[in-house]
Amino acid sequence: MSTSLITTRRICRVFGERFDAIRSERRAFRREAGKLRHHLPFTANKIYELQEQSSNHRKEQFDDLRKVLSGFGRSLMLDTEGLTAALGFDRLCDLLEVNIVDREKARKGGDTSVSDLVFAHAVEESAARRRQEWNDAPLFNACHLAFSDFLKECPRDLLPDPFAPGAPFGPKLPPSLAVVRGGKPQ
Repeated sequence: MSTSLITTRRICRVFGERFDAIRSERRAFRREAGKLRHHLPFTANKIYELQEQSSNHRKEQFDDLRKVLSGFGRSLMLDTEGLTAALGFDRLCDLLEVNIVDREKARKGGDTSVSDLVFAHAVEESAARRRQEWNDAPLFNACHLAFSDFLKECPRDLLPDPFAPGAPFGPKLPPSLAVVRGGKPQ
């Protein structure tokens, strides 16, 4: 099982680098189009061409890489191979290069599955990337793509409303207050 996780990380790292390279090339086309916006309406055709070029640049490779990375991410999120049970928490943390401090926090919080460590708490390679603004670990990126695909594909009526009262982005609910009788006299 160790070999499976090591191989998965390596594949996700290589494919992630290719995915980022294509995305960077596409971004260059969009930046060029952005520079031409100052000269509208004379550059409208050129802007449209650059945006189309950006969308179509290495499209098949980009879509294939996205599909493969998303598949790896989905497999990790669902733990289809049973890595958590087979490897155990300590071996899993060793293979994911989890910092000792983060390892203990995860253990105390009961977050011991692959998806908890890699995606929910993003502690993969936590020893090597202290104080980074964005997590760029290979398995995290694969899980991130899988999660974004899930959000796109899942019917809206099945997803909870994040802006509903009490939800993460919604208004806070008033606290539920209760009268306590028979408490300790002060």
